[in-house]
Amino acid sequence: MAQKLQAIKGMNDVLPAESHQWEFFESALRQLLADYGYQNIRTPIVETTPLFVRAIGEVTDVVEKEMYTFVDSLNGDSLTLRPEGTAGTLRAVVEHSLLYNATQKLWYMGPMFRHEKPQKGRYRQFHQMGVEALGFGGPDIDAEIIAMTADLWRRLGLSEFVRLEINSLGNQEERAAHRQALIAYLEQHVDILDEDGKRRLYSNPLRVLDTKNPALQEMADKAPRLSDYLGEASRAHYEGWKAMISALGIEFVENPRLVRGLDYYNQSVFEWVTTELGAQGTVCAGGRYDGLIEQLGGKPAPGIGFGMGLERVLLLLQEKQLLPERPTVDVYLVQQGVGAPVYAMQLAQRLRAAGLAVIQHLGDGSFKSQMKKADGSGAAFAVIVGENEMAAGQAVVKPLRADAAQETVALDQVALTIARLKA
Repeated sequence: MAQKLQAIKGMNDVLPAESHQWEFFESALRQLLADYGYQNIRTPIVETTPLFVRAIGEVTDVVEKEMYTFVDSLNGDSLTLRPEGTAGTLRAVVEHSLLYNATQKLWYMGPMFRHEKPQKGRYRQFHQMGVEALGFGGPDIDAEIIAMTADLWRRLGLSEFVRLEINSLGNQEERAAHRQALIAYLEQHVDILDEDGKRRLYSNPLRVLDTKNPALQEMADKAPRLSDYLGEASRAHYEGWKAMISALGIEFVENPRLVRGLDYYNQSVFEWVTTELGAQGTVCAGGRYDGLIEQLGGKPAPGIGFGMGLERVLLLLQEKQLLPERPTVDVYLVQQGVGAPVYAMQLAQRLRAAGLAVIQHLGDGSFKSQMKKADGSGAAFAVIVGENEMAAGQAVVKPLRADAAQETVALDQVALTIARLKA
């Protein structure tokens, strides 16, 4: 016997027993995005490596440690499985001139890849939904994005289990001034920094403040705050954003240590977090990246977006028992006798045309075994055709989930009989 092959660790199958949960969540997302005027964009899962290095930042964890990168055997190019969706989306926007005399509200959904230790809610192949609103410079789009995500939690029944945290990262000059002060402060505490903090001290000092190391919390809390370095325009944008969120009745917490893990963010940043999933508490996060389009070769244009890990939100929905039961079909069609398969197939097509979901028994099987499968399918009704029914142009409708007698009816009455018995 050949050796049984298995999936790569951290790259999981979604089996039929749970795929309906994904379909439910994805359907809710698609409806939400349509309600807010976003259009779908689909980009390759493989891009040239320089795209992510340029967009995400060479000294980020994603680029340094987590990307699946390989050499294209055809031409020697360095290629990478996408670790996130923004860079590829903006590459497509620039390449196809989608911002020429226009704004764009785009969304994507699909697999992303990061080479890291798999754990609950954190996988090597994970699935993400993201939006990118491009060409909008004011805080109103920032507020609408918060409203949209808050609306999603309401629709899913998760509002009481998530908390919004926000911050402003200011502009490039303000971050540079803060960075200088922060490095000077961290140099005074280099003896207590862990290895990760020391590595980031000069390359990405903001991320040192985002540490999860309990021993560094007091030091991080007393570090210079970026909010103290914001200029008039940045402060006005931030205050305008907060005022609009408050006007919508959405509660939030200002977190001065919220910095995000990718280099392209500026101004507004946010995270929706939960305490229900242990260490993997962020379920949705994003912010502004007003310089990224120009950085990727396009004309300067503002942008804001977010990413949402589908697995983490599904874990939260499962934890709170907010996912629907596996859907069932209306009819299991049992057939027996010479000519019954064709007769049953014609009936099945007629019932589907009437709006019913039908499983037709295929292949051989005794009447008893077929009825057992009908019961196991979860169908509400068995519709039975044998030689007598075929001769009379009829079928038997048998309720499987209700205490009601079976009925023998003409073929053109089967769908109507089912509708009556369901009512």
